[in-house]
Amino acid sequence: MYLRFCAAAFLSVLTISSVQAQVRSPSRLPDPRSEFVRQCAPRMLGRWEHPEEVCGCLHDHAAAVVEDRDLREALLRGISETGVPTIETDWVPAAKQGEIGATFTKIAKPTLQCMFDPAKS
Repeated sequence: MYLRFCAAAFLSVLTISSVQAQVRSPSRLPDPRSEFVRQCAPRMLGRWEHPEEVCGCLHDHAAAVVEDRDLREALLRGISETGVPTIETDWVPAAKQGEIGATFTKIAKPTLQCMFDPAKS
């Protein structure tokens, strides 16, 4: 009986230790902004002197003015995949596809600022 009690206590200590270890070292999820810049910057090489600054500016200023989540995600996808602000209609729900033009009008000024003078944005 004493042996069973010791074995049970030992197993509970191991279980508690492994749970605490998992709590202390959570898996790191990538920062969405950093991930965007990582995907975007190679598309900007050769176009801009500081591609990371341009990509960060597009994320922080141009895409930030788009309130709708679906349109913003489509815009960020377009920039990171092509290096220019673009939204494919199949990236946006059908009900929101009519808002694509207005979205580009909204981001025009911050996009130009990011592309030509990202330090001032």
